Amino acid sequence: MSLHKHVPQPARILLVEDGHVQALLIRTALADLPQLDLLHVAKDGVEAIEFLRREIESAGEQLPDVILLDINMPKKDGFEVLAELKSDPVLRRVPVVVFTTSDSQEDVDRAYAQGANTFIAKPVTLGDLKRVLDRIADYWVETARLPTSLQAAKEGTPRIWRSAS
Repeated sequence: MSLHKHVPQPARILLVEDGHVQALLIRTALADLPQLDLLHVAKDGVEAIEFLRREIESAGEQLPDVILLDINMPKKDGFEVLAELKSDPVLRRVPVVVFTTSDSQEDVDRAYAQGANTFIAKPVTLGDLKRVLDRIADYWVETARLPTSLQAAKEGTPRIWRSAS
């Protein structure tokens, strides 16, 4: 009988953030977290959906494992993006962390009603941001089991967890 240990791989992150400074801070904080791999930064909801649609068409090789989604964005806000994600048979499997400056209970309730997996208010300082992202990494990479990506599903192997001897 062989024992297999699950070894987490970095989770691929799609960041949907319209604020240039916020995106830069998040990028900087993610650079210190090897458990999270920043796949792409979309500056608005339209760009996020276009990126995801292109990835589905190209066999899903670069679909994210987790989406960090801001709410207040131009063109298509986070709620519209969330509704579109959760209505798609492929994209609805991707966990969505609403990551926003809003602390409105109405926004929290609406996000969960539309299928968000969690709602986190963005911290203001870089130090606090690093701590929150570290907790996100701890949960989504070390604790939770993520769905397989399209490519891994075709190959029959999970994207996030692999067997190690």
